[in-house]
Amino acid sequence: MKIEILGVGCPKCKMLTASAEAAVKELNLQAEIVKVTDIDKITEYGVMMTPALAVNGMVVSAGKVLSKDEVKKILSK
Repeated sequence: MKIEILGVGCPKCKMLTASAEAAVKELNLQAEIVKVTDIDKITEYGVMMTPALAVNGMVVSAGKVLSKDEVKKILSK
């Protein structure tokens, strides 16, 4: 599983990264967490508001910081 955090490194992006890392750890998943900070790459995903979360190349959330539990719910699907 590949999880991407889309954002330029703002505090909200860091919070989303922490939520994703905690969710992966609690669910005991094998996942690669990648931070995407290149604006061109972020817009290629069609994301206009950061932070955004993409799982396996598909954007599942944009413009808000998800809690660990919200990320767990997404990853469990």
